[in-house]
Amino acid sequence: MTETLLAVGTRKGLFIGRRRGGTWEFDGSPHFNAQAVYSVALDLRGDTPRLLAGGDSTHWGPSVFHSDDLGRTWREPRRPAVRFPPDTGASLERVWQLHPAEAEPGVVYAGTEPAALYRSEDRGESFELVRALWEHPTRSQWVPGGGGEGLHTVLTDPRDPASVTVAVSAAGVFRTEDGGASWRPSNSGVSAEFLPDPAPEFGQCVHKVARDAADPDRLYLQNHWGVYRSDDGGDHWTDIGEGLPSTFGFAVAAHPHRGGTAYVFPINADVDRVPAGHRCRVYRTENAGRSWEPLTAGLPREDHYGTVLRDALRTDDAERAGVYFGNRNGELFASDDDGDSWRLLASHLPDVLCVRAAVVG
Repeated sequence: MTETLLAVGTRKGLFIGRRRGGTWEFDGSPHFNAQAVYSVALDLRGDTPRLLAGGDSTHWGPSVFHSDDLGRTWREPRRPAVRFPPDTGASLERVWQLHPAEAEPGVVYAGTEPAALYRSEDRGESFELVRALWEHPTRSQWVPGGGGEGLHTVLTDPRDPASVTVAVSAAGVFRTEDGGASWRPSNSGVSAEFLPDPAPEFGQCVHKVARDAADPDRLYLQNHWGVYRSDDGGDHWTDIGEGLPSTFGFAVAAHPHRGGTAYVFPINADVDRVPAGHRCRVYRTENAGRSWEPLTAGLPREDHYGTVLRDALRTDDAERAGVYFGNRNGELFASDDDGDSWRLLASHLPDVLCVRAAVVG
């Protein structure tokens, strides 16, 4: 029997929900109690699904855990899975992102703070630092964003395992086409309004990037002011923010099957980080950003102040996609019809930091 698994990382643990038929059931207590969980991945490659979580204990420090029974039990490596080599002079603050590579069985990438990329070849049990990005000649000029210097986005190309795209706040988008041996900035057209030069080669505060379902060369980018699309894998970006109530926001997600379909959650402003117009609305495009429509059915109609963070808006992989988002009010919303209508799944959770969902079984 199949089920939809929903993993919700919060500032005080990981909550797991399961839906069989139309009924949702959540575990009675959080996993990794009192730990901030910034990253979760569902690795459905192979015969045994694996759930990965980046815990952030204030006492023991950050770690990557994995579960091969969909979150019922967890294992932590005997030695830290992600750590900075002594010669870097750096220490791990947190794991911002965990990403199984579509074209390479066994390979999982991790993005961290300080901004670095790690690669695992054993499904996330051990990781190695990608040196070429850590030693990039522009690194000394990277500046932390408001939430820290985090590598928060990893996108692998399903056609080519040597092609990887990452995003760093606040350094921008970087790409490799040789398996990580070399990297180049990929921010042409993306604005950095907060810098003296608003169009630098790097230094943009990119908040999230998502890949289109039908065209792997099409990417959607939510910036610190600005929503953009690239049709050439990130070489050039075009502003697609017209029609949105605000182009500031953190999250962007793509539909799992329908090309040209993506979702954002607009925020009033960088100095007023609440939903645009104080309305809880997800916006959807079905034509790659030429127009946007608000999705409000089932969402609160009164003034609302729940900010959605960069990894807290996601889709599952069902044919008629489930769409999910959590906010800093501790509310969790879900749609099982591509975003046309919504229902509240949980409330009074800790701050929601990340959401992941998939059909399993």
